[in-house]
Amino acid sequence: MNTKITEKVRYIGVDDLDIDLFESQYDVPNGMSYNSYIILDDKVAVLDTVDARKADEWKRNLAEALGSRQPDYLVVHHMEPDHAALVAEMLETYPSLKVVSSAKALQMMPQFFEGLNVDGRAIEVKEGDSLSLGEHTLTFYTAPMVHWPEVIVSYDDIDKILFSADGFGKFGALSADEDWACEARRYYFNICGKYGPQVTRLLEKAAALDIKMICPLHGPILTENLSYYFGLYKTWAAYEVETEGVLVAYASIHGGTKAVAERMAEILREKGAGKVALADLSRDDMAEAVEDAFRMGHLVVAAASYDANVFPPMHKFLHHLQMKNYQNRRVAVIENGSWAPTAGKIMTSMLQEMKNITIVPPMVTIKSRMKTTDIPKLQELADALLSEESL
Repeated sequence: MNTKITEKVRYIGVDDLDIDLFESQYDVPNGMSYNSYIILDDKVAVLDTVDARKADEWKRNLAEALGSRQPDYLVVHHMEPDHAALVAEMLETYPSLKVVSSAKALQMMPQFFEGLNVDGRAIEVKEGDSLSLGEHTLTFYTAPMVHWPEVIVSYDDIDKILFSADGFGKFGALSADEDWACEARRYYFNICGKYGPQVTRLLEKAAALDIKMICPLHGPILTENLSYYFGLYKTWAAYEVETEGVLVAYASIHGGTKAVAERMAEILREKGAGKVALADLSRDDMAEAVEDAFRMGHLVVAAASYDANVFPPMHKFLHHLQMKNYQNRRVAVIENGSWAPTAGKIMTSMLQEMKNITIVPPMVTIKSRMKTTDIPKLQELADALLSEESL
């Protein structure tokens, strides 16, 4: 795809509709886009390459955009292979090309491309450095851990474009007709979610710029109502509640815990808990469960005991929350066990390792199957969970 964005800026990225797992772990039923841009000014700057999976298509897009011209600069905002797989090939193909990137990215390049030597062909940029292309000037800002340490973003002062690297990206190909927020949220919390303070610092830098367009490395170019996107990112980066409600996440072996979780969800809805979502951690998309946990103000975890521990799908879920810096939430715990319940102890221990997590008593213990006498206990737990305002 070679698409004109502004008079001198074009999109030359590609859609990948064949990929099943992004980063070998995230389901992407609607594929992925690998975004790349080119600025055709007095000097020509290519902004990032793409994944090797789509190298041939991207090179055709690049050739079409270049026409008879040669690129002067290759700006590498992010060294992850889905954006930088063709850096070495570009340097070999265009002998006068110079690569523009952060010091850390330049250090990483030989790790990905054995024998690559960029001496004399690299321009190292730091916070506030600029690169004149003629009419257009790119100004660079560091964005460490959004979501690798070498990341930079750039700002075009003429067209008021923020080239935002992985920031404001989303799962899904550009050809996918889907809501932005849903897949952008799932993308954010699973890709960048651990690094809220770093994202906040980038947002503060962006707030000082006159931005009319955001060009990310994944997902659509954002051109309207930018305050909406910045507002969501501000909420997400601060680990604040986006949607009042509860995620009920359960890990059930033979269906007993599932029945308890479904009954708990009904009770919460009856009590006006707002949006109540259910996640079957054995079958549902784990990344979506993580997304919903961050989105909601409250969480219920319900799991069977297993090998004097907790059923592994729940352990995996809580481990993901730990990795992504889950915090500032109220959590209720329900355990199930037929002879020696241990799930509650393990879940509580894992939750206590997270920041500012309020574990709401009383923990409910189910023996094998939910009984009529268990319902009042679930009612009590629901009341306790909802008794105070979301943090």
